[in-house]
Amino acid sequence: MPPALGPLAAAAAYRAAQSPGAGLAAPGAEGGDFGAALQRAVEGAVEIGRAADAASGEALVGQGSVTDVVLAVARAEMALQTAVTLRDKVVAAYQDVMRMPI
Repeated sequence: MPPALGPLAAAAAYRAAQSPGAGLAAPGAEGGDFGAALQRAVEGAVEIGRAADAASGEALVGQGSVTDVVLAVARAEMALQTAVTLRDKVVAAYQDVMRMPI
């Protein structure tokens, strides 16, 4: 399972993206392709959801602890909220572009 992107790593990635010349990396270069970064983020969110599901299943059969389940579900909820927020921002940006006069 790939590690989740924590708040500090997200902040560091944001700062790196805002630095001069950050968007000039060749497509396919490590971190240079927005589509690849978005795909990694989505895959990470899906893996977090699967981990929460697995932890819940283990707890149901008596093999997992309640603490692990609560932490996994909280991480999954945060990933889902982040995905929904990003989706809303992308939709709002698209609507702004569509309202622009030609």
